[in-house]
Amino acid sequence: MLRLRAGRRHRGSSVLPTGANIKRALTDMVACAAAEDVLFFHYSGHGTLIPPVKAHHGAHSECDEAIVPCDFNLITDVDFRRLVDRVPRGASFTIVSDSCHSGGLIDLKEQIGPSVLSGGAPAPIASTPTTRTAARFLPYTAVIDHLSGVSGVDAAHHVVEHLLALFGTDASAKFHHHNHDAEQPARPDDGILLSGCQTDETSADVPEDDEAAAGGKACGAFSNAIQTVLASHPPPVSNRELVSMARRVLSEQGFEQHPCLYCSDANAEAPFLWQEEKMATVTAAAEPTMSAL
Repeated sequence: MLRLRAGRRHRGSSVLPTGANIKRALTDMVACAAAEDVLFFHYSGHGTLIPPVKAHHGAHSECDEAIVPCDFNLITDVDFRRLVDRVPRGASFTIVSDSCHSGGLIDLKEQIGPSVLSGGAPAPIASTPTTRTAARFLPYTAVIDHLSGVSGVDAAHHVVEHLLALFGTDASAKFHHHNHDAEQPARPDDGILLSGCQTDETSADVPEDDEAAAGGKACGAFSNAIQTVLASHPPPVSNRELVSMARRVLSEQGFEQHPCLYCSDANAEAPFLWQEEKMATVTAAAEPTMSAL
C-alpha cells in the first residue's frame, strides 16, 4: 500500500501526492490487477468543479468534478473513468472520495444520491454542525488564481490553458484533443464510488478527536463516518448499507453533506471491499491526505 500525503513525506515513501504521481500509482495498481483482486483508492482532500471546455467538448455545458492534488494538476472524471475501464474482468475497484463535489467522479449508475434517496426519503439536514468544521472546497477562481501565478498564463483563460502549460502530457486526459471518452459508454460492474457528498455539495473536515480539537490533526467527516460504521457493525456491510449508515451518522452529527453511491446494482449489495465474502487480494494505491497542506 502506498500513502501519499501533502506537506510532508509519509514514512517509507518519498513520493508527494502530485497529479502525475497519483495517476501513476493508480495506473500501476490497475495494470498489475487480475481477476478476483479487490482494488481500493481512498482520497481525502480538496475537490472542485470546472466549467466545460467548449473547444474540446462541443455543446457540453455542465461543470465537471475534479480532485485537487498538492500541485493543482487536476484529476478529472475522465481520468477516473479511464482507470475503471482498464480494470480486469472479475476484479473490483472501490473509490472512496472524501472531497467536495465528489458525486459523479465516475460515470456509473446512481444508487444513492440526489435522484435516488437512501431509504426512499431524504436524510434530515441539521442547520448547524455540532463540531468545528472546514469545507474541503477550492472554488474555481481560487484554482485559477493559484495556477496563473505559476503558469504565466493570464487568469482570464480557462484552467485547461494553465494545466497544459504547466504539466503538458501529465495534465488530465479531459484536456487533450484526443479525448473521446464522452463518445464511449461506460463499462458496467467495474467501479464502485462512495463519494463524500453530492456533486453540488461540499465535504467537511472535522477534528479527529478531542486532542485534535485543540489544534491537532483533522480528518474528513465522511472518512470518519465510514470508520464509525465499520467499527460498530460486524462484517459484511454492503456498499449500500455503508453509505446509508454513513449518511445517518453525518446527519446526527449535524453535517449538511449527503454521501452518494455509484455502481452497478450487484455491487450496491456486495460487501464493502468484499469483507469475509471473497478470497481476494486487496490492493490499495495512493491514499493522499490533502488536509495536511
